[in-house]
Amino acid sequence: MPTDLNQRIYVAGHRGMVGSAIVRNLQAKGYKNIITRTHAELDLTNQAAVENFFKTEKPDQVYLAAAKVGGIYANNTFPAEFIYDNLMVQNNVIHQAFVSGVKKLLFLGSSCIYPRLASQPMGENALLTGKLEPTNEPYAIAKIAGIKMCESYNRQYGASHGIDYRSVMPTNLYGPGDNYHLENSHVIPALIRRFHEAKLVNAPEVLIWGTGTPKREFLFVDDMAAASVFVMQLDKTQYDAQTEPMQSHINVGFGDDVSIAHLAAAVAKATGYQGKIGFDPSKPDGSPRKLMNSSRLNRMGWNPKVNLDQGLAIAYQEFLQGDARE
Repeated sequence: MPTDLNQRIYVAGHRGMVGSAIVRNLQAKGYKNIITRTHAELDLTNQAAVENFFKTEKPDQVYLAAAKVGGIYANNTFPAEFIYDNLMVQNNVIHQAFVSGVKKLLFLGSSCIYPRLASQPMGENALLTGKLEPTNEPYAIAKIAGIKMCESYNRQYGASHGIDYRSVMPTNLYGPGDNYHLENSHVIPALIRRFHEAKLVNAPEVLIWGTGTPKREFLFVDDMAAASVFVMQLDKTQYDAQTEPMQSHINVGFGDDVSIAHLAAAVAKATGYQGKIGFDPSKPDGSPRKLMNSSRLNRMGWNPKVNLDQGLAIAYQEFLQGDARE
């Protein structure tokens, strides 16, 4: 409807991989009033600044894609920043959205919210049923708090204020806008950079952290953005039919997983590296397996479109064209 296209939509974290993909998706759908702020313009950990922003801009909807993110090394090295920054961002944005009268908000979490040894594939009901993966526990705790904050505002203010705050839990994401820093990046961008640089110098071998046996699921970021907008636009009766009051979050995954060894071979192929791939078992593997059960979302009518080989090819071309190798 034309009126929907004129809604004021705030995308927090629009410069990040997911946030930028959400902006692209909304723009492609014809939305005219997308509100964004850089970190320099608005520090989301600053309560007063966030309060002033919502009072001034008065958005109708919010996509909360802003977060401090990183791979195993970053999570292990900066646990205090990962829990503090993410909690502050979530608390400020969700609460000030409520105070300013925002009825619809989408919070983006992470598959790391689930226990380290959760049954596979991980359904939404696995939340809080076991111990978390130690390497990213602080980040996971923050994301769990975000889910429960949305649920709590729905429980307390849903009927009286029309609050409808939803949460989506993506699996491992990759694609345009990714972070290719060698120490702070996730596995796919780190591998893309390493294999690319190894190809440039004709390195005989690339050594990968861990044993190569853990299995991971990967979703192309534009598929994640499409799923986010899809979930946000669902009628409340459609959404509620597939969720539960204390399990209102929705998994967003590809539906299949691969071993790290398989992934490394796929990235080597995408980048054109033809040397040997080795593994360093002295480095941490992380969780043995992380496959999401996305059947709730599939029943709602959404499915991914980009497979791993297609996505890696797109990601590598974006890496070559961008200034991502600093």
